[in-house]
This record gives sequence, C-alpha cells and structure tokens, in this order.
Amino acid sequence: MIRMTVLGILCWVHAAAAGTHSLQYFAVVTSDETKIPNYVAVNMVDDVQYSSYDSTMDKPALLLDWMNKTMGREFWERRTWHILTGHDIMKWSLRDTIQHFNHTGVHTYQNTGGCELDDDGNRRSYSHYAYDGKDFISLDVETMTWIAAVPQAVFYKHKREADTVRQQNALDFYRRECFQSLEWCIQYGKETLQRKVRPAVTLIQRKARESAGTDVICHVTGFYPREVEVNWIRDGEALLEEGVWSGEVLPNGDRTYQLRKTLTVSPEDQKKHSYSCQVDHASLDEKMDVKWVPEAALNMGFVAAGVLAALGLIIAVIIGALIWKKRASGARSPDYTPAQTKERSDASSNSTNGDRCDSIAEKLMTQTE
Repeated sequence: MIRMTVLGILCWVHAAAAGTHSLQYFAVVTSDETKIPNYVAVNMVDDVQYSSYDSTMDKPALLLDWMNKTMGREFWERRTWHILTGHDIMKWSLRDTIQHFNHTGVHTYQNTGGCELDDDGNRRSYSHYAYDGKDFISLDVETMTWIAAVPQAVFYKHKREADTVRQQNALDFYRRECFQSLEWCIQYGKETLQRKVRPAVTLIQRKARESAGTDVICHVTGFYPREVEVNWIRDGEALLEEGVWSGEVLPNGDRTYQLRKTLTVSPEDQKKHSYSCQVDHASLDEKMDVKWVPEAALNMGFVAAGVLAALGLIIAVIIGALIWKKRASGARSPDYTPAQTKERSDASSNSTNGDRCDSIAEKLMTQTE
C-alpha cells in the first residue's frame, strides 16, 4: 500500500533563489480507496505554507491570517476553486492513465506547478505531472503545448490540447492570474515573507567515528529567510571543502530554519591550524565568524578517582541504611532486653570506667618499671 503524506509532497519543493518570490502548489492522488486521504494538496507562497487540503475535508484550510485582509478573500475564494477543481482533474487523470496502461493495484499521480517572480522582473511559470513517481507530462507555458516525458503520455498530450476550454483556463492562470496573486502576497504579506531573523551559531565537538580525529559541528539555527551560506574556514582565509559534510536546510517549528555543517579535523591539523565557522545571511550586516576552541581532553586519572569516590559514597549510604534498618527492627522486637534503671545504669557505668582506668594505670606502671 502506498501512503502519501504532506511531507512526501513537500519533497518536490525547490527553494527559490535569493531575490525571487514564488507561488507554488503540490498535489498527489492515489488509487488506494481506504480510510486515509487519497488526495492531498499543499499551497505555498515563497517557503511558507498558506493552505492545506485533503479528500477527508469539506474545503481547504487557510493557514495565514493576513490573507483574510483587504483583497485576501477574493484571492482565497479563487484558490479554493482551483484546489477543488484540481482534485477532480487529478482523479480523472489517474483513472485514465491506469486504464491506458492496463494497470492494476495502487498507483499515484502527482502535480507541482506555480509561478516565480524575480526582483528584476523576470517571470516563469510551470506545471509538471508524474505517474508512480516518474516524470509523465509537463506544460510548456510559452507555447501552451504539452510535452510527453514518456511515449505512454502522448495520449494524454492529445487529450489536453484538444480540450480548448481547459487550455484557455490554464493560459489565464499561468500567464496572468498566478503572477497577480503572487504580487498581492508580496505586498500584503511582507511582514511574514520579507522578515529577517538572525541565526544562532553553536559549535559542538565530538570524537570522529571513523578516524582518530575530531568532528566539529557548526549548528546554525533560527534564521529566516531560508537562504544561508555556511562555510568552514582554516587559518582565517582558506575555505574548506575536503573533510566537510553538509546537512540539508531543515524547517523549525516556528517558521525558521536550521543547518548543520560538520568538519573532521585530524590531531595533527588541530595542533597546526585554527578553524572557524563562517555564516552569511540576509539578516547580517557582515559575515559571522565563530572560532573553534578545542576542548581540553579529560584527565583519565581524575575521572577514575571521581568514579571510585562516587562508588564509595554509594556503598557507604547502602551500608548505613542497612544498619539503621537493623537497629530500628531490633528496637521494635518483642523479646528485647529491658532497659536499665538510671541508678543501675550509672553504677554500671562507673564500675566499667573504674576498671578501665585501673587497667590503663597498671599498664603505665609496668612500662615505667
């Protein structure tokens, strides 16, 4: 069984370059008729999700409050129409494709599309479809023709191009409506889309797993927008690529991002060179340099002594607890020896002390003689 999630759809997201805004949508439909949603759609402006919808919902959910203001209602009503219509188109397309291939079982049909607007005014729009995770067909917006990625998609190309009404709707959306909506979002959503949040940088040291060296992790987090440049620098000038492993830019739960970049340093290089993590981001007036100060190795003698001292303390506590428990149990025993009276106790004490003193005196006299 194939289970598609919003996270799976978002794997299609390609990050817009700096100075570029985008309006994008992602959708997937499956032929799996179970209780899970067989259709999921996500809409995003830049890298911020503004709506979600699946086949278990009556209507799409709007996730950004500022879209309710000014012209937002008109925009949202239009997007709702596109989302619901897209649901029907995707179902029909998947059904026809399965029949054309004479396939059985569970299959998927995916679609990603939208438009991008650069700061210099350049515009691009696109629409791509995939069947079972492989390129199937795409729309050339400039010529308004469909391009089959595989021979089996030619039938779909002819079918779409013959539908003049749907072709005109696609032409209106990808050449005009999408860009109008994007420009509106940029204007009214600038507090969200154009905000700048400084990154926090932390260096984490650990022993390398596959060598005698040290891994130093530069953890950069809490920044927005998404675009960031993180590099390891040696001796303040040499940009390092060898021995450096970079993770992906990942989202945090507060609409900021994080990135980890790991440098492996040999014991010899650690003695001869200095290293720093350099971060460049739109929120910074200048690049941020965080120098790595190697942590001193722990003295194993002190570590062992500390472990033994802690162990001794634990043993002492356990023995003390056992003695206390034994004494408390003896005090409560029904066959205990009756306590002596004060007079008897004093007499016994004096007698004992006297005998002890006589014995000590006798020893001293013997030593003197």
